[in-house]
Amino acid sequence: MPIVVRNLTLPLDESEEALPSLAAKRMRVESKDIRHWAVVKRAVDARRGQVEFVYQIEVALEGGGDAEQKCMRTLRKQDVAWLEPAKNQPIVYGKESMSERPVVVGFGPAGMFAALRLAEHGYRPIVLERGRDVRRRHHDVMVSYYKDRQFDPTSNLLYGEGGAGTYSDGKLYTRRNDAMCGSVLEKLFQFGADPDILVNTRPHIGSDRLPTICTQLRKCIESLGGEVRFEQQLAALTVNDKMLASIDVQEGGPDTPKNMRVGPVILGIGHSARDTITMLASHGVKIETKPFQIGVRIEHPQAMVDQWQFGAAAGHQRLGAAEYHLVAKEAASEHGDMFSFCMCPGGIILPSNESPGLIATNGASRAQRSSLYANAGLVITLDPAKMGMGPLEALAYQRDWEEKAFKLTGSSYRVPVQRAEDFLNKCDSQGSLEATFPLGGAWADIRATIPKAVSDALERALPNLDKKMPGFGGPDALITAPETRASTPIRIPRDPQTREAVETAGLYPVGEGAGYAGGIISAAVDGIRSANQIMARYARPR
Repeated sequence: MPIVVRNLTLPLDESEEALPSLAAKRMRVESKDIRHWAVVKRAVDARRGQVEFVYQIEVALEGGGDAEQKCMRTLRKQDVAWLEPAKNQPIVYGKESMSERPVVVGFGPAGMFAALRLAEHGYRPIVLERGRDVRRRHHDVMVSYYKDRQFDPTSNLLYGEGGAGTYSDGKLYTRRNDAMCGSVLEKLFQFGADPDILVNTRPHIGSDRLPTICTQLRKCIESLGGEVRFEQQLAALTVNDKMLASIDVQEGGPDTPKNMRVGPVILGIGHSARDTITMLASHGVKIETKPFQIGVRIEHPQAMVDQWQFGAAAGHQRLGAAEYHLVAKEAASEHGDMFSFCMCPGGIILPSNESPGLIATNGASRAQRSSLYANAGLVITLDPAKMGMGPLEALAYQRDWEEKAFKLTGSSYRVPVQRAEDFLNKCDSQGSLEATFPLGGAWADIRATIPKAVSDALERALPNLDKKMPGFGGPDALITAPETRASTPIRIPRDPQTREAVETAGLYPVGEGAGYAGGIISAAVDGIRSANQIMARYARPR
């Protein structure tokens, strides 16, 4: 069994080829005794004012198991340990007959990985995705929307192959301590992601590579007997005795929806399918509120962020674009702290509306993170229950702010922008405006686009953040708004054992849209777990 050696540090200018000799010294063996080594984890550490790389490496010794056993018997070090192999639980297929092939609604990360899991085990899933494939979706976004200002509610940055994740930053960092996260990373690498995602502590793919990865994953599902049907929207449910019996599917245009008898249905609709949530509620699916995040997106020159994080080492060719994560406790209120969300180094700000006449912001970056600007959400947490709102009222609350932002800039799809310094001084921003937002920006009063609780938190947070990170709240910092899609305000409660929706057996809500995930990896894992539960209950369809 290989040995893992942790916390090996290297200066920026030293090659990774120095790692085996460092590991040998730590293990009290000779360098020549190391037969094989490989990087397991890599991180940048800038906490003590000196930027360096920190590694975990896997080591195999000459002499194999006997030599490794002897080495480990003589060592008593916490940073040298056996590398335990991942334990994959075998799938024991259920025996219950499946009336129809399993259906997956939504082809974002949760739906994609649920469908892939089912397809790999012979369950031949049918995927229904309301949007279009990546090739056509790309034209709809880049030409029809960005160039011609013609928004398509069926094919945009949220709907289509890969879901909202396709045009996101592709960040793969998750706080979830789950062995299944590693298997998701391995699949993404298999379908075209850079191998660095397997070792970097904060891996990311890039919005320029995600479309190809999504397409390759879909082709794999199809090669295994699954089907992916685009422009197929879930329109209605038929529930008999609290058991899902069939669904109505809207195929493209205005024709009458077609009824489809179904077996188990995995519901991975994403965090912005408000019309679908409304439809589910009307058919008796239980939906409840949960706390959600709302705020703004703030943008700085990337060189400024590099200086905050790396100091004199800023600009070093091995470091790339710096990022940050912050919690502004000085902004704490009854709504908790203000904190950063979805920080995108070397990125741009994107629209994340699913319907016409709305403005909502999100961040993204390409694989090389080569933009001259960095952006991040600054959000607080609101609890709809404490505000006297039900689930649909909470969705309407988000939408109201997005409509205000749209009207504020002349119903043009330009994003409202204000310099942070002007926001604090409560004055209008003037002069030329260079916005990374692809539809352009317009100077506006940001307070008109966000709840008072958010603006109050910003007023407390920005001056203190500026002291810690000079320029954070200055004239070069641009605030855009609103940031309303950080999370959904609703949850579809499910049985903790069967993972079926409460009071609607046969329906398996998963991912961000159901209120159980917060990013690509956690959504993918959630989808896989529900697929596993279906396989544990049902025999494979004939």
